[in-house]
Amino acid sequence: MTIEIRKFTEADLEAFWQLAFSDSDAEWTKWDAPYFTDALPEYADFIDRMGPETFVDNEMRQLIIVDGQLVGMVSAYFEDADLKRWLEIGIIIYQQSTWQHGIGTAAIKMWIKQMFNQFPSLPHIGFTTWSGNQRMMRVGEKVGMQLEGRIRQVRYWQGQYWDSIKYGILREEADLQ
Repeated sequence: MTIEIRKFTEADLEAFWQLAFSDSDAEWTKWDAPYFTDALPEYADFIDRMGPETFVDNEMRQLIIVDGQLVGMVSAYFEDADLKRWLEIGIIIYQQSTWQHGIGTAAIKMWIKQMFNQFPSLPHIGFTTWSGNQRMMRVGEKVGMQLEGRIRQVRYWQGQYWDSIKYGILREEADLQ
């Protein structure tokens, strides 16, 4: 299995929308911060505005490709947008049939390396998930991230409270080879 991450192009937008946003009840929406009620973008808005403006050629949002097939996306943003010293990353593998095949672990490993290379003075990279997303927590642990914080019972979803979970890795802990 060959896994790569690369920038979005205009030619990717339609296939990406179909994969990611065409089914508003897709399984991935139940795991990617489901306690937020953000609506998925409409096709025309994504193709004409959102995709070209925020996805195409964006160093901080890239596609995950497995054996030539688009399967997901990695992303990054600065928690402290002005200073650019606190980087958070994310990942979504959209099709449930591709889950639990090591794709997320490999992609996050590549993404961490790419982000540390892109921002050479950055000492730390992290992500935030919730206690119901055991798969994301395992991915963090597999790539050497440490559990850095647990804010108990602050995420409410499906009639119950969940913990907000923070993972992080320091440059010297990451495998940058």
